Amino acid sequence: MDYAKKHGYLHPQFFVDDGVSGTTFNRPDFQRMQRMVENGEVGTIIVKDVSRFGREQVEMGRLTQVVYPSLGVTFIAIQENVNSTTGEGMEMLPFYSIFNEWYAAQTSKKIRAVNELKASQGKRVSPTVAYGYKKIEGNKEQWYIDEPAAEVVRKIFNLCLAGKGPLQIAKQLEKEKVLVPSAYYDSIGRKHSNPTPANVYGWDCATIRNILENQQYTGCTVNGKSSTVSYKVHKKVHKPKEEYQIISNTQKAIIDEQIWLRVQELRKNKRRNTATGRQSLFAGLLFCADCGSKLHFCAAKSLKRNQEFYRCANYKDGRGSCTIHYIRDVVLQQIVLDEISALADFVRCYGSVFRIIQQNKQSSLQQKRVHELTQTLENSKKRIADLDKLFTRIYEDNVIGKLPDDRYSKMAAAYEKEQKELEVLISNCEKELRDAEKKTVDMKTLYQGLMEFTEVKELTPTIVNKLIKRIEIHNPEKKHSHNSVKVDITFTAIGLFQKPDEAELQKLIQTVKDNPAEYKQISA
Repeated sequence: MDYAKKHGYLHPQFFVDDGVSGTTFNRPDFQRMQRMVENGEVGTIIVKDVSRFGREQVEMGRLTQVVYPSLGVTFIAIQENVNSTTGEGMEMLPFYSIFNEWYAAQTSKKIRAVNELKASQGKRVSPTVAYGYKKIEGNKEQWYIDEPAAEVVRKIFNLCLAGKGPLQIAKQLEKEKVLVPSAYYDSIGRKHSNPTPANVYGWDCATIRNILENQQYTGCTVNGKSSTVSYKVHKKVHKPKEEYQIISNTQKAIIDEQIWLRVQELRKNKRRNTATGRQSLFAGLLFCADCGSKLHFCAAKSLKRNQEFYRCANYKDGRGSCTIHYIRDVVLQQIVLDEISALADFVRCYGSVFRIIQQNKQSSLQQKRVHELTQTLENSKKRIADLDKLFTRIYEDNVIGKLPDDRYSKMAAAYEKEQKELEVLISNCEKELRDAEKKTVDMKTLYQGLMEFTEVKELTPTIVNKLIKRIEIHNPEKKHSHNSVKVDITFTAIGLFQKPDEAELQKLIQTVKDNPAEYKQISA
C-alpha cells in the first residue's frame, strides 16, 4: 500500500492466498486476479518479492515474460527492484525464480526427511486422527478413545460381521439417525477439514469402507500409507500394503485384532441381496467343489422359505460348464448347525485333546521354517546396521585420502546393492511370519465364536462369519433313491475338522493324562 501510494498507483486491490503453497498457481485468489487480468481490469501487479508471486519457475517465466507484456500489464517486485515496463531487473528474474523453486524443493526434502526419521523412531507421522479417537490438550501425540464415536465404529464392525456390506451399513446408520463424522465433530465443537453434508445422517459408503479397512482401530499406528508425486504435484499416491510401517500398541484398541482380520477376509467376497431383498446366511462362503465358482442363492418369491436353494454359478440352467451342485438352504443350515455343534461340544469336553490334534497338524517342518525366518530376520537387520557403519568408515577414509575415489565408488556400490537385497529379504520374511502369527489370531477368533455359539445354540451371520472360512458343495449323488450331497466345511484356523474315532480319542486322552503340564485346556 505504501509503495502504491508513493508511486501513484490508484485504487489498489489485494489478493491473498494464505496457507496455500507457492509451488502451485492454482490458488483461489491468484486465479481471481488472473481472470481480472484477462478482462483488462488490472494495469499493474505489485508483489513484495518474487517468491510471493510463486515458486514454480516455468509458469512464472511464462506469465511475467509472455502473458503480462502481451496484455500490457506491468509486473513489479519491490524487494528485487524488478519492473517489466522499464526492464529494470528483468534479466535476473529467471535466476530469482530458480532460487525460489530450489528453496521449496529443499524445504520439501527436509520435511520428508523429518517424517522418515519420526517413522523410523516408531512415531506417528500423519496429524489426522481416526474417527473414534481424539487428542487432548497437553499431549498432541497420544490418541485417546472418543467413546461415543468408538461405539459407532464397533457397531459398523459388528454389522459387517453380521454379513452386511458398506451400503447396507450406511442405510442402517441413517435409519437410526447416527451423525456422520463431520456432523458429530460439529456437535461437540471439534475442528475438522471435511465439509458437513446437508443430510447429517447420510453416511457415505466410502466412509464405511475406510473405517472397516483402518488397522489403527486395533491399537497400532500405520505409517507410509501414501505419499505425493512431488512438491510440485500434490496428487496422493497410495502405496502397497506391504510397504506400510506398523507400530503396535500405540493407543488403546477399539476393535480386537482378530475381529479386524476376520472382517478383512469377509470383505474380499462381495455379498449381494437377491431380488427379494433377502441375503443368505452363508453369503460369500459357498463355493462349488468342482469348478471353484461361487454358489448363487435362489430366494423364494413366496413365503415358502424351505424351497430356497443354492446352485453353481457356472450351471446356467444346464448350458454352462458345470453341473448344478444343488442344495436347499434349510438342509445346509442343518448340516452346518450339526457340524458346529459337534465341534463346540468336542472342544468343550476335550479341549486338551483338540489342542494336541492342532499341534500335530502343524508339522515340525513348519516350526523349523518359523525358526529359520526369525533367525534370518535377526541376522539381516544386524548386517544392515553393520553396513551403515561400513558406509561411514569408507566415506571418512575417502575424505582424508586413505581410500581412492574409484575404490570408494566400487565398495559403496557393492554395500548399497547388498543393503537393498537385505531390505527385500526382510520384507519377505516379515510377511511370512505375519501369516504364521495370523493362524494364532484365527484360533482365538474360532474359540471365541465357539463359546458364543455354546451360549446361543443357533446360527447367526456373526457366528457363521467368525467360525467358517469356506464351504464347498459337491455334486448330488443318488443313493437308495435319495440324493446325497457331500459338504466340506473349512473352519477358521483349523480347516476341515474330523472327530477322531473312539480308539484314537482314548489314546489322545491318555497322552494328556501322562503329560498334564504340557497340554493345558484352551483358554480365551
